[in-house]
Amino acid sequence: MPDHDVRLQHLTVWLDEQLANLFRAQGWGQVPAGSLTAASSDASFRRYFRWQADGRSFIIMDAPPPQENCRPFVDMARLLASAGVNVPVIHAEDLERGFLLLSDLGNQTYLDVIDADNADALFSDAIEALLAFQRLPMDAPLPSYDVALLRREVELFPEWYVGRELNKTFDAHQSALWQRISGLLIDSALAQPKLLVHRDYMPRNLMRSEPNPGVLDFQDAVYGPVTYDITCLFKDAFLSWPQARVAGWLRDYWERARAAGIPVQPDFEDFHRASDLMGVQRHLKVIGIFARICHRDGKPRYLGDVPRFFAYIDEVISRRPELAELGELIASLGVRP
Repeated sequence: MPDHDVRLQHLTVWLDEQLANLFRAQGWGQVPAGSLTAASSDASFRRYFRWQADGRSFIIMDAPPPQENCRPFVDMARLLASAGVNVPVIHAEDLERGFLLLSDLGNQTYLDVIDADNADALFSDAIEALLAFQRLPMDAPLPSYDVALLRREVELFPEWYVGRELNKTFDAHQSALWQRISGLLIDSALAQPKLLVHRDYMPRNLMRSEPNPGVLDFQDAVYGPVTYDITCLFKDAFLSWPQARVAGWLRDYWERARAAGIPVQPDFEDFHRASDLMGVQRHLKVIGIFARICHRDGKPRYLGDVPRFFAYIDEVISRRPELAELGELIASLGVRP
């Protein structure tokens, strides 16, 4: 029997026990016969199931050790909930085996429902939730974006995309370009004010929920640059927006952040430049991650979204002359957005 089927058997036995405990504690009576169906999967080794019966619904996370560790998810869920952010309630946990029983925030992500007409309202709610956790004091035992982490991330681009997907190696000139470009991006990130960073705050990880939005996939949070999450929100892996609209949303965030006491850059143009460069660092990282997911994990479908990230990068290069060498490097690799 495949290993994942054995895990599912173990998960089902554990779930029955936890549901019985939960129903008893809540005074809901006997656990009715329910259905367990696949809810979703992602680019990691995690799987999610939905249990439903008689109007009640729960999500079960299966995060197999040693590839996955539930502890950061549990800790961050409690931290974000303390700020009033709508995150899954953890009803039961078995960290050793990688099982969590969670509240169900619904089955509609922002990605499922967002369009040109409702984007203003949905993003306004997302900004409000972002500001809520950006107000948290930086006293949790979390790692920070430092030179080493930023460098590890950006180096995913030459290692996995250039090296494995393109099957190329930088020559001496390309290496020199890369060192100057990556150094510029890292220095810009390190110069920004720091606060709590979700690291993947985008429509696929936001649920249309009450209160809106429900926030997911926060287990990799760190302390880092103030522009990181707001840039992620509008420069998504799976949908794109006109630049004029993105600039308007960025200004809305910047104004609300200043009013809320968030340490954004005092001048909007400085903030916008920092957001642009932060976005390019992330885009290069994500391109590398998508190549790694394909070549290491056997999941090629994410490579289909790589052109979107090159288009984001190209758009920023067009208004940031300090990134001209990045345009030269990408052109020398034969990549077209």
